[in-house]
Amino acid sequence: MGIRAILSKPLAAWVKADIRKWSARPVESQQTVFQQLLQQGKETAFGRDHGFADIASHEAFRRQVPIRDYEALSPYINRVVEGEKDVLWPGQPLYFAKTSGTTSGIKYIPISKDSIPNHINSARNALLCYVNETGKASFLDRNLIFLSGSPEMYKKNGIYVGRLSGIVNHHVPSYLRTNQKPSYETNCIDDWETKLERIIDETLHADMSLISGIPPWVQMYFDRLQERTGGKPIKDIFPNFSLLVYGGVNFEPYRKKMFETIGKRIDSIETYPASEGFIAYQDSQRKEGLLLLLNSGIFYEFVPVEEFFDENPTRLTIGEVELGKNYAVVLSNNAGLWGYSLGDTVKFVSKQPYRLLVTGRIKHFISAFGEHVIGEEVENAMRTTREYHPEVELVEFTVAPQVTPDDGLPHHEWLIEFAKPPANLPAFERRLDEALRKLNIYYDDLISGSILEPLRVTPLKRDAFREYMKSQGKLGGQNKVPRLSNDRTLADALRPWYH
Repeated sequence: MGIRAILSKPLAAWVKADIRKWSARPVESQQTVFQQLLQQGKETAFGRDHGFADIASHEAFRRQVPIRDYEALSPYINRVVEGEKDVLWPGQPLYFAKTSGTTSGIKYIPISKDSIPNHINSARNALLCYVNETGKASFLDRNLIFLSGSPEMYKKNGIYVGRLSGIVNHHVPSYLRTNQKPSYETNCIDDWETKLERIIDETLHADMSLISGIPPWVQMYFDRLQERTGGKPIKDIFPNFSLLVYGGVNFEPYRKKMFETIGKRIDSIETYPASEGFIAYQDSQRKEGLLLLLNSGIFYEFVPVEEFFDENPTRLTIGEVELGKNYAVVLSNNAGLWGYSLGDTVKFVSKQPYRLLVTGRIKHFISAFGEHVIGEEVENAMRTTREYHPEVELVEFTVAPQVTPDDGLPHHEWLIEFAKPPANLPAFERRLDEALRKLNIYYDDLISGSILEPLRVTPLKRDAFREYMKSQGKLGGQNKVPRLSNDRTLADALRPWYH
């Protein structure tokens, strides 16, 4: 056992003991964060505009600070981008995490000196929880690869701007840099396909033990490795590969093909990072869900999904949430986001400690006919259907409404790129439709009432989603395909790849 593995074990024990302390007092942990945020924010322009000095309770905060998405908060963010100080948080941010918004174009998410530990320490602690629970630490002595965006940054009015994964790359502890892949030079390559080939050059003969990234891009990395090696399973290319770290999308649609490509079962850790903050991570290999980070500079509110678009929705604190119910996440953090709608939906599966599942995006749904089908439902329907069709392997899929079909009634269209198609596509369609009807009673009513006809599957040509993402300049990195949408923008853009 090497020095990194040896030293990681006492550190992992210390981190786990600290987690036990704050997770055993969830309401108090969040109240402490809440008070700290208000105290530091009260002398900012936002704090003065919203009367922070007079806020002494969550009830008062709800009255004085409305829920805002990026577009609604942008008048303040734009002032920060222009270089003004003390607008949302004392001073200026260290960084802007640059992301692409669906309606706002480029978004600049502030990351402050106070919030950067949340991003860095949370990723570290996810690994240390694994070490503490399993006793496995030897992976730290071998090579680790992080498939991420470029670490290159530029300055905008004196503030560094870059992709979140690139910003975080600059804060990888020095003791891990000597065994981190790919090299800095390779990581700076913008074109994903060129970058991927260089990553393979650097890792093909390395002793890889941990691989981290968004599942579709990890799968592409594995596929290219197999092309280079005549179809070898990943376990034969990297005999010591033992830990997969992933996040960004639901892993279930990718799980079967991923592990078949690897050629063996290995441990995995799911994470829930966002530019706005590192929200949660899988702290146990034995327990369901991701541990919500309640003491890391983020104050959470949870809005029942069915109320989210109401004028005055319910805003719950951690002590008020219920198990098994879908909530939209609203956060306030120590980088100056206040009452900020993250856009994600979650469902709690445990309160001791608070663990959750990410169930989708609040704006990613289909309700063209009043059915309000969400991401969790389409993914669960697909998982159930594949249990009856074990021959099927997926690359990617998305779902859209077809309101004006050339023939028949309106329906949901599932655009699917198969690695291995079903032996009987009509039977697959029927099973998929039955599964979705069981999950969503409104959809079931529309089918029963002959308002909709059962869903239709449109198989796509090989590499359809890769080529589409490439055409949009979103190949690789932290980019991901929306699982479903309420219009046909994506479906129509995929038309060149229809079979």
